[in-house]
Amino acid sequence: MNKLCTANTTHNGRLINPLALLALIALLTGCSSNNWQTRNQPTTEAVQSALSEQPDLQLLSQQTPQQFSLARMPEDVRPCCAFGNAHKVKVGSVQVPFFRYANTLSLDEIGPHAYEAGTWSFQRGEPKGRRSGENNGQLYTLRGGFIDLAHVRDTADNTVALFQRIYPQLGQAFTIELLAEIGPREIRIKAFKVEHLSHQQRWELAAQLAARMAYSMAEAHEIAQWHGYRSWRPWSEEVSAYSPEDLYSNMLGAKIGLALVVNNLSMTRELYNQHMSQWLSASIAQLEPVSKQQTNAMFDAIDGHWWDSNQALPSKFMLLKRHYRLGKEQHPYLVPEQLAQQDANWPLLEPLFTKTASPMPLSLPAIVHGIDMGGVAQQWLEVAPKYQASFSHIPKHLWQNGFSNRKFLAISAYNQLQDELELQAHIGGQLND
Repeated sequence: MNKLCTANTTHNGRLINPLALLALIALLTGCSSNNWQTRNQPTTEAVQSALSEQPDLQLLSQQTPQQFSLARMPEDVRPCCAFGNAHKVKVGSVQVPFFRYANTLSLDEIGPHAYEAGTWSFQRGEPKGRRSGENNGQLYTLRGGFIDLAHVRDTADNTVALFQRIYPQLGQAFTIELLAEIGPREIRIKAFKVEHLSHQQRWELAAQLAARMAYSMAEAHEIAQWHGYRSWRPWSEEVSAYSPEDLYSNMLGAKIGLALVVNNLSMTRELYNQHMSQWLSASIAQLEPVSKQQTNAMFDAIDGHWWDSNQALPSKFMLLKRHYRLGKEQHPYLVPEQLAQQDANWPLLEPLFTKTASPMPLSLPAIVHGIDMGGVAQQWLEVAPKYQASFSHIPKHLWQNGFSNRKFLAISAYNQLQDELELQAHIGGQLND
């Protein structure tokens, strides 16, 4: 259930009375500040070194963060974009006439970041710049395939929030409770020795654990969507489960969030928002984005192969290609030149295939400063009774008593088999109509 004062209302196209909308914005403005404050206190050794004739740069980096207030754990994900472009939309069994849902954009249309923005945000991209929304959507890149900006932003936000909870307790055994989706879930951190690590190494280790667990939260969300979880009760999210661009986009967010934490660019909400905006645009630029027109043309080229424009949202089989290979290394899906050549937009796309851009895989390390990341931190989920029927095709030993992220890949493999059976039945039903 979404709460007003979390700036996380997820309406997914629901119409709102204009007066109610104004009231809602006023409420969001007044109760969603969610500011946090962190300051670094230098150690005695750092101060002594700074005042010495020849400062030791290693000692200068020794500092202890003082957290005056924590960033609230984001309580909802941003409304992500269904794979494809210009979708038809159904409400119940009725298709909305004369309406197409467009969700593509270009690099220069990306809006400023707002921590825990949910649906609503109104930020400045620069300290004295104009305010605008995040303007989330999808765009195609030559090195990273399709990128969903909502997924990137969500995982970066979670990385920052988790770091603030992990670093002060690093080396101890503790849990972090997360918002339930298909049931209760939490992050469990085991005790381990940190005395041999420098201050900087502890900071980096906590940041890596935060990025890893933030990405794990994104994997859990893919599974939850497949098994019936809905942000807004009337709207099925099965069409978004295991979408081919999702986890690569989430991994990108984890990597950006990690960079911001390591570089001390997340000490306050304002500082984080400003630098997240810059890092997001710079990272997308590194992946070599194409124009908005070319992104739409790429979606047209894979229509009927990766997605079906004849299906209206939220039909599950509007999405034909899914990505079930969960894990800490993600590779992008690039549109094959053969499919692009068969499309009427080939003259617009041909110049893109003459470039020598190589795919950019993204990954998170398994070992950091000698610490086994997977052995130290895991996410645990339980399946609430209302969702247990959706696990009937999966062996009970994998999920019945709860499961960790170590079981995500095995569960996703069974979901893939079920999807293949359902898709065959769906195609057969269409042929018989």
